Amino acid sequence: MSTIQQALREAQQQLGSRLNLESREARNEARMLMSQALGNVEHAWLIAHESDALPSAVASAFHDLLHRRLAGEPIAYILGNREFFGLRLAVSPATLIPRPDTETLVEAALARIPSEDTREVLDLGTGTGAIALAIAAHRPKSRVIGVDASAAALQVARQNAEALGLAITEPDTHGITKGNVEFRLGSWFTPLAGLKFDVIVSNPPYIRKDDPHLQQGDLRHEPFSALASGADGLDDIRIIVQHAPAHFQPSGWLLLEHGYDQADAVATLMRDTGFSDVQHAHDLAGIARVTLGLWTG
Repeated sequence: MSTIQQALREAQQQLGSRLNLESREARNEARMLMSQALGNVEHAWLIAHESDALPSAVASAFHDLLHRRLAGEPIAYILGNREFFGLRLAVSPATLIPRPDTETLVEAALARIPSEDTREVLDLGTGTGAIALAIAAHRPKSRVIGVDASAAALQVARQNAEALGLAITEPDTHGITKGNVEFRLGSWFTPLAGLKFDVIVSNPPYIRKDDPHLQQGDLRHEPFSALASGADGLDDIRIIVQHAPAHFQPSGWLLLEHGYDQADAVATLMRDTGFSDVQHAHDLAGIARVTLGLWTG
């Protein structure tokens, strides 16, 4: 019977060689899988008990989890959660996996939502609710609506909102509600008739439909409809830019995440539609990951 430490070392080696992971990433993934097999124990517990013998039932569960990962299944789907902007969010194969690059979009949005004021915020293509919930958590006086065309994705988003205490509740006996985020089912602006917003954000599909990367890595397992958008990857962005002006207050910001090479094209779409003060926000790698513009009517 091997110890926890021995099992982790063997798993780290396999993850590194089979998935071409760097040593640190392979080690972290092995620990996350072991934690899951042991019933979601803390990292500190693993360190303190690494010399313990690994019970056969736990070894079997760990082997099954490792096999799924070595087959290419995303670690987030195996674990059922992912950290994003300081929030632990449930994920499922019905949703995209939140990524660090998207935190650039959240930061840019928060910079345009005063913390002491009430703002109406819309998150299009919300998926897990990551963007909507991150904004709602950091701007509790604002109201956030997340929209998605997938009922299965919205089920995950609502689960996350409930777990974080951010879902808008029914009025209590004193007529008081709690929470500041809600979710609606529909394609882009369809379920929002008559509603106006101060800030509209979206991480829409933006990969070219024939991009070979769609058949590689985690993308193979994520919903195709949430990834690809036409021949140039901009079909959904065009729809959003075209229809957003009808849903702004007298003025408002539109912020869109996009591919590493799409910033100029998205900026042109915004300017041609009538947005002003069009600019880019850059991720940690210095890539223009978000394009934003101001609508003044």
